[in-house]
Amino acid sequence: MNIIKHLFSLAPIAFFLGCSNPADKVPAANVSSNTNVPTEAAQSPGAPASAERSYVIALENSSIEFVGSKVTGHHNGGFKKFAGEFKVADGKLANSGNKVVIDTTSLYADNERLTGHLKSPDFFNVAQMPTATFETTAITPQATNSLVTGNLTLHGVTKQISFPAKIQVSDDAVEIGADFFINRFDFNIKYAGQANDLIRKEVVLKLKVKAMPTQASPKAKV
Repeated sequence: MNIIKHLFSLAPIAFFLGCSNPADKVPAANVSSNTNVPTEAAQSPGAPASAERSYVIALENSSIEFVGSKVTGHHNGGFKKFAGEFKVADGKLANSGNKVVIDTTSLYADNERLTGHLKSPDFFNVAQMPTATFETTAITPQATNSLVTGNLTLHGVTKQISFPAKIQVSDDAVEIGADFFINRFDFNIKYAGQANDLIRKEVVLKLKVKAMPTQASPKAKV
């Protein structure tokens, strides 16, 4: 009997631990309504165009995933189709000229019914908005990573966001990794969920992107 009482006393603790917000473990993206179109000079000051190299995303070695959560748990998902190109000058990722295009119709989740709901007008509305895009405007080196700033167009809304990322550049590849969260309300995705099972506004994005020199990999298209 004492064991049963002990288990019941632990149940509320287990419930709250199981329903923690995944966004608590990653940094928030800084989101602004301001957008910025970089000038040609901002791309790579003083560098001739011939010094710039292009890399394209290798889809088989890349992933764009997300984690959404609600009061009772969380769900994992992502996008199966996306393409992008990066520009490298003087051994560094250029401030601009880097673009990723996501085919939102390729969205998937860990539950088939949820996949359909996320594609509906309640969330991504992929029939009306079949793509999402991100274009950089600045790459700022920091102590242990880089701050990536650019214009994100999602669900028909364009805003400037900044987030920390690990960036590695070599002659053979550009590799970018980042985990951060955005507020879906900022992009007018406001479905609340059930009254007793509300969906959190924070959505974690998990980026793992590898791009290869254009000479070594055909340019992918969404």
